Amino acid sequence: MRELILYYSRAAENYFGGSLKYIEKGNTEVAAEKLAALTGGKLFQVKPVTPYADNYNTCIDQAQKDLRSNARPAVKEMPDNIEQYDLLTVMYPNYWGTMPMHMFTVLEQIDFKEKTVRAICTHEGSGMGRSESDLKKLCSGAEFKKGLAIQGSSVSSCDESLKKWNESTK
Repeated sequence: MRELILYYSRAAENYFGGSLKYIEKGNTEVAAEKLAALTGGKLFQVKPVTPYADNYNTCIDQAQKDLRSNARPAVKEMPDNIEQYDLLTVMYPNYWGTMPMHMFTVLEQIDFKEKTVRAICTHEGSGMGRSESDLKKLCSGAEFKKGLAIQGSSVSSCDESLKKWNESTK
């Protein structure tokens, strides 16, 4: 199966088990790179035209506003040649119980017929939230595999859980 790893990640100030910490690379990006190294999948990062603020509290306010208004924020580019991939792994941080709205922008543009979809969500205590049910609505026609929730603050040591999950969801 040819795999596309479609992910959204945010660096800057992030929440880590009760405190705020500045990171150079987002947790989801770290996990996406680990998965790509494991599977040989192609990485595609969803990049907003207007990024969320570096300040964590401002960012979560912006993300909540987007969610409440059901926004579809513009992204810099869309993945191309989707038809060549059988497996799409969708990766994102948990923002207010689901994916960042930028992921909705991208996923609504993809034809998921004859595709397998699985998800990885980074979080700091809220798990997958309702993101898997949102994905099933967005990715009509796809076969779904069970998702994986990875605590963001422990993403550096998620190799074994990624490996086990990957083997169980191929």
